[in-house]
Amino acid sequence: MRAGTLLAVTAPERTDPELLAAIAAGDRAALEALYHRHARWLLVRLHHRCSDADLVDSALQDTFVSVWRGARNYRPDAGEVGAWVWSIAVRRLVDHLRRRPHPTPVSAVPEPEPLPPPGTPTYDLLSRLPAELHSVVQAVYVDGLTTAEAGVLLGIPQGSVKSRLSRAKPLLQEVLR
Repeated sequence: MRAGTLLAVTAPERTDPELLAAIAAGDRAALEALYHRHARWLLVRLHHRCSDADLVDSALQDTFVSVWRGARNYRPDAGEVGAWVWSIAVRRLVDHLRRRPHPTPVSAVPEPEPLPPPGTPTYDLLSRLPAELHSVVQAVYVDGLTTAEAGVLLGIPQGSVKSRLSRAKPLLQEVLR
């Protein structure tokens, strides 16, 4: 090696829990790194839930503000960081949908969100259900929303969410046996 030649040394990539710990300590670069790691897939999933790009963008921005403010509340034993961030994102989207002045009318049976990749446990479960039940099962059981939040997200009354869940429960029990 010639004199004066510098070797580029890169720091090892930090894990999501390490990034959250750094965010909790006020590290803005860690927030930026977490954003770059998760924002793209969050946008895709939020767009599957809502076609209003402005609402989705606002929900995404609010998600990372919430991550900044709540990073010290994350418990590593509660699950993966990505799932924690998604739960924040979907709830921020529901908040924005609730505040929307004139909700767009939605058909009685919303089009289900595309199924997760084949071979995943969620795909195996949802693929065995009738299409009109996918969205409510995903919203309540996979995303962890309340029936009221799921109703806002899906644009259907809470009672419809409950009745669809009631129809789905015996089918889910059959699949899970």
